[in-house]
Amino acid sequence: MKLIEVTHPSLENRFLELSRQFYAGEPAYIQPLDKDIRLVFDPEKNKRFKDGEAIRWILEDDQGLLIGRVAAFTSKSMSRAHDQPTGGMGFFECIDNQEAANVLFDAAKNWLQERGMEAMDGPINFGDRNNWWGLLVDGFYEPNYQMHYNYFYYQKLFENYGFKTLFKQYTYKRPMGGEVGIDEKMYQRGEITLSDPDYTFRHLTRSEYRKLPEYFLEVYNKAWVGHKGVKPMSKLQAEATFKQMKPVADMKLIWFAFYKEKPIAFFISMPELNQLFKHLNGKWNIWSKLKLYYLLKTNACKKALGIVFGVVPEHQRKGVESALVIAYTRMAWKKNFQYNDFEMNWIGDFNPKMMRVVEQIGGKLHKTHITYRMLFNETNEEQKKNE
Repeated sequence: MKLIEVTHPSLENRFLELSRQFYAGEPAYIQPLDKDIRLVFDPEKNKRFKDGEAIRWILEDDQGLLIGRVAAFTSKSMSRAHDQPTGGMGFFECIDNQEAANVLFDAAKNWLQERGMEAMDGPINFGDRNNWWGLLVDGFYEPNYQMHYNYFYYQKLFENYGFKTLFKQYTYKRPMGGEVGIDEKMYQRGEITLSDPDYTFRHLTRSEYRKLPEYFLEVYNKAWVGHKGVKPMSKLQAEATFKQMKPVADMKLIWFAFYKEKPIAFFISMPELNQLFKHLNGKWNIWSKLKLYYLLKTNACKKALGIVFGVVPEHQRKGVESALVIAYTRMAWKKNFQYNDFEMNWIGDFNPKMMRVVEQIGGKLHKTHITYRMLFNETNEEQKKNE
């Protein structure tokens, strides 16, 4: 076997093409857009490179055929967020061969150790954790946008090498129609809040889109900051995020709760983009853009994806969560509603409250991803705990 560092465009192309080869004929697989993966490793566009670095490898067999790939990355901000200096590995693909997998894992581990790391998490992203994070271990259905899909045997490759579960991430699914009920207690709480004239629950209008970053930050930086290491979002970050979303945003899926006209909660969803991108085979050119435009105009996407849900602390436990969900689902019950299914992505096992909310509105567990961690010296770690 031959391990080759990705150092120029032709090797980067092979890194990208490998997944097309691996999953050819796999019905549930959706090829990610090449441009999205390139962005992760572009120092000009990925802010992680300001205090970090990344590396990629491909693996060939003795005949020169591609049999695997992996990336490793570290940054000061990533490392400081953990009890020990911790880097990451991701974008892993490999044939069902433990020896080949170990070559890839060793490359990532050794590179991280040379940079002072004592552990590595994987498979993760060199960027925000809502993308490319976690190994699929259950629910081998079509992946949502920028979520991993992999063969079932990958779990064995990771765990045989010594990776251990850090946390699990769940994806829930429910039909949009009214045939799936809402928990009666939740419904009663929500109805009381819906009848309070100081509260308003509605989706935004197209003319309000320019206000969306402002509304979002008002809630997000109160509801989410500090939760499992979540950091405040700046106005510039929010504006950039919603500017990127704008071409595909459906205002019927962007809901807010207001208390005396001030935003206090949100439930933001969007069309599940992989239902559109699966027709592009990972390519992004003029023909892809024309095809995407056609798919959007013909309402080809029938699945909505929950992005984020949050309530400011002072309005929690007042029925706001229930009222917002009820208002949303009443819209989704209408016969002419475009979407048939709804999935709620990336709910960590460390957030049982959100799991209960999703189950109370009829959500069923659909997929499970695992984020693993490997400690390079577990003996030292045990000694630290005992000191």
